[in-house]
Amino acid sequence: MRAARSGAGIAAGGVSMGGRMRKVFEKIKEELLALLPPTIYFLIALGLVAEVHRLMAKGTGLSVATSAQILVGALILGKAVLISDLLPFVNRYPDKPLAYNIAWKGSIYFVVATLIHYLERLIDFWKEAGGFAAANRDLLARIIWPHFWALQIVLLILIFNYCLLHELARVMGAAKMRHMFFGGGAGVAA
Repeated sequence: MRAARSGAGIAAGGVSMGGRMRKVFEKIKEELLALLPPTIYFLIALGLVAEVHRLMAKGTGLSVATSAQILVGALILGKAVLISDLLPFVNRYPDKPLAYNIAWKGSIYFVVATLIHYLERLIDFWKEAGGFAAANRDLLARIIWPHFWALQIVLLILIFNYCLLHELARVMGAAKMRHMFFGGGAGVAA
């Protein structure tokens, strides 16, 4: 009786529960695969930034990012890049030379990264100060600006490199980029 009802539902144009679940899993797989490249890139990039920060902070008593914070940051940046790429104002110059989109997107991502970097420091001070205004005042008074800007310069370079690779992949296609960098993949037109 049960098989007859589910078969009738499918015959009448319904979608079986298995079909819906397969579509859900396919969508999840698609999202995870799209999330991998930017997340891996930013995981490596943030790891590099954290190491530079650790070296600069050595002996100063400043806190440095943990591996978990770096991983969470990479996941957030990876997803933020994917979401922002869907916004119409981010891909503003698709038909112009690549330098336009690279400069535009790189600037947007850099401003967001600077804001996130500042907020990370602000949260550390907020825990001590007990209030937002007091934390911001303490941060502005005690931050070591050359360290902050040195990390921002490293981030700027890494972000613009990401934008360059991302735009090349958008124009040339992911398969051709993989072939160019890693070889293999016969059938990819040169």
